[in-house]
Amino acid sequence: MSAVANPATVDECLRVGAGFSQGDLNWIAEQFTPLDARLAAFDADSTALYISVKDRESPGQKVTMEATIGGREKLVVTSSEDDLHAAIMDVRDDLKRRLNDAKTKHEPRHNRHLRDVPHPLDEPLPADGAHLSDDSQPSSGSLL
Repeated sequence: MSAVANPATVDECLRVGAGFSQGDLNWIAEQFTPLDARLAAFDADSTALYISVKDRESPGQKVTMEATIGGREKLVVTSSEDDLHAAIMDVRDDLKRRLNDAKTKHEPRHNRHLRDVPHPLDEPLPADGAHLSDDSQPSSGSLL
């Protein structure tokens, strides 16, 4: 896999929207730093993270994150947790899970679990014909 010239980072790609102030940006970026390792495989110019909250600090608040990563389709994750910190962690973990799923979907050859599954056609057949049922073994007197 080739290295990306300008790897994406949360600090570079994260933007805050409705319900958050620019002052919240650093705190939110700190919460999302575990995503840096996953984002590093993508170019920063084609990666955007946008987080917003509706009805902040009220019982019906909703945190939404929209992520366009590497020019692929947009991922949207939401959380309705009452606690703002818990909602942000929920969105972060869901985005991490969705990124892992997308990677597995696009690159299954790199998924160890898919490689290690034995395939029935890969198993050697016994040389003595024991794999044939009694119905399918040719009789000694018949012509084929």
